[in-house]
Amino acid sequence: MTQALSAEEQSKDRFFQQLAKVAEEMVAEHGKDFAAGALVLAARWVAENRLGQSGDLKH
Repeated sequence: MTQALSAEEQSKDRFFQQLAKVAEEMVAEHGKDFAAGALVLAARWVAENRLGQSGDLKH
């Protein structure tokens, strides 16, 4: 028996699908190391509440 996903679970699932697509595109263009590093850096920015700060957007 499977349960229907709640609206919140459906929303989270869509975001995971988007993340997977972006990660696949980064790997295809720049390799696994770049993709992993970029995702870790993004997670760090989220944890430190630094999203949207223009100085962080440059490599």
